[in-house]
Amino acid sequence: MAETHVLFVEDDDVIREATQLALERVGFTVTAMPDGLSGLEAFRADRPDIALLDVMVPGLDGVSLCRRIRDESTVPVIMLSARADSIDVVLGLEAGADDYVTKPFDGAVLVARIRAVLRRFGHAAGPEGTGRSGTEGEAEGLGGVLVFGDLEVDTEGMEVRRGGEQVALTPTEMRLLLEFSSAPGTVLSRDKLLERVWDYGWGGDTRVVDVHVQRLRTKIGQDRIETVRGFGYKLRG
Repeated sequence: MAETHVLFVEDDDVIREATQLALERVGFTVTAMPDGLSGLEAFRADRPDIALLDVMVPGLDGVSLCRRIRDESTVPVIMLSARADSIDVVLGLEAGADDYVTKPFDGAVLVARIRAVLRRFGHAAGPEGTGRSGTEGEAEGLGGVLVFGDLEVDTEGMEVRRGGEQVALTPTEMRLLLEFSSAPGTVLSRDKLLERVWDYGWGGDTRVVDVHVQRLRTKIGQDRIETVRGFGYKLRG
């Protein structure tokens, strides 16, 4: 089995070298770059399995680099930010990042988050129970296709269509939609979505959920996912 290839973009020499060693020690192949432009070149040349992008890198900042990557690929992206409350975290998620880690970080935590993201992307068939049909409150469906008004979710082919037109979703957005479509009308809390979609076995930042829900809404319809204030979100059948 081929080793997982990580693109790591970080301008701090000490952090870059130490992190590269830590990732290589557990079996990852790492391409480490000191700035956004060289990171973009490396991404296009090597097509890594996952990208780790520091927000504040020279040449092309991490958020802009994430947008460039997302324009070309659905490869998973984790942003690295020095401040947990930074607006850069939200900007990175809005740019298409799948998760973020706050610096300074423990190497074991970073490895766990990378592996969690890779598990999600490596099991695109979705969460257990997806594709159920025929019970009260669930969408009409046939052959793994769930229908919610003009929205069709093919849980076997991993495709989404709206008004007959195919909708391009990232794997994280797809998993999020699969969670909602497996139980339409059921309110799912942010913590539950973090656990099921992001594979967090511990408390996480619910901004990750909120930003991804908003991104999903722009693609499948703003009114399709309803906010239940104080509780979470639900998919309208």
